[in-house]
Amino acid sequence: MTHPTGRFALVAGNAEDLGHAVARELAAAGMTVAVLCDQADAVRALADELPSVHAFTTDFTDPHVLRARAEEVLERFGTPRLLVHNSAVFRETPVLELDGAAFAAEVDSILQSAFVLSKAVWPGMVAARDGSIVFVSSGSALSGFANEAAYVAGKHGQEGLMKVLALEGKDHNVAVNTITLGAPVDGPLAYTYTDAQRAVMVPPSRLAPAFAFLAGIDADFASGHRFNAFQLSEAIRVTAAGASS
Repeated sequence: MTHPTGRFALVAGNAEDLGHAVARELAAAGMTVAVLCDQADAVRALADELPSVHAFTTDFTDPHVLRARAEEVLERFGTPRLLVHNSAVFRETPVLELDGAAFAAEVDSILQSAFVLSKAVWPGMVAARDGSIVFVSSGSALSGFANEAAYVAGKHGQEGLMKVLALEGKDHNVAVNTITLGAPVDGPLAYTYTDAQRAVMVPPSRLAPAFAFLAGIDADFASGHRFNAFQLSEAIRVTAAGASS
């Protein structure tokens, strides 16, 4: 394990809920945090609440724009110890109504952006023999859901990319894993939940400790795995409570 204090973390994706909570948790752990987000309002809100977090806008569906922004951030802050990828466009569309451009844009927001950002940080992590990459996954990476062809395809592809990167990173001490939420989370996708799921929704902050933990892992500890953010965060809380009692 590597202590993340004083290290750099790059968090990419939605900055309104989970991304916001993760950035706050990592900053509290003593990390320098940069956030990439495609929502200007969310970037401003994040900067207002957490002045120590550096927030930037980008376009996750355009690999050229994303690559340029990533290079700008890396030039300023160096290679991150942790990359969290949480970018995804989600639209419920039956295949009969889904055109190729919309399919590609949604898949690119997940899979292509994960590749572009991983490719950007990979040389530095390999050279330093130090790094942890975490892709935020979902149940859609394990199952199929009607009207979610692009989202499901992107998430399945992301799981495959994780497995390849984990194999290639093992000898260089670069850990690569995915993490599912593990519980219904209050946020933009809450409208997709059933009434029963809404009744047990948790705030994103309940899941954030898992990401701070994964910021410190080495490839020998865990790589090529799928974690459950809720279960891992709860285990961290129980362990911390036991240690302080």
